[in-house]
Amino acid sequence: MYVKIFLGLMAAMFAAFGVVALANPIGLTAGLGVEVGGPNGAYELRGIYGGVSLAAALLCAGGAFRASLRLPALWFVIVYMGGYVFARAVALLLGPPPTSDYAGFVAFEVIALAGAVVSLRASTAR
Repeated sequence: MYVKIFLGLMAAMFAAFGVVALANPIGLTAGLGVEVGGPNGAYELRGIYGGVSLAAALLCAGGAFRASLRLPALWFVIVYMGGYVFARAVALLLGPPPTSDYAGFVAFEVIALAGAVVSLRASTAR
């Protein structure tokens, strides 16, 4: 049951972020102090943050409701969030630290990664 709840929450989080990114990508990044430039900036953000997040929401929702999608959804969250956590750690070593605005993103990524690992272990322990 925990795994279903976790994937349902992940689906909701990915969906909310994806909708905001599609609707107002410039506002989303401006709130974090990130400047987007060029004619393709908003287009790119909508694709990456909006489209990928909505696709992730669908996969996580599928995993919450269908047993056959549960492991693929968990592995996706592990790989996706693991990539973010790894890149954030490397970024800390290579350059100046981000502003405190990013603390929420980093916390979400670490918690999501840990939750997915725990969920995967619970799903395969049977």
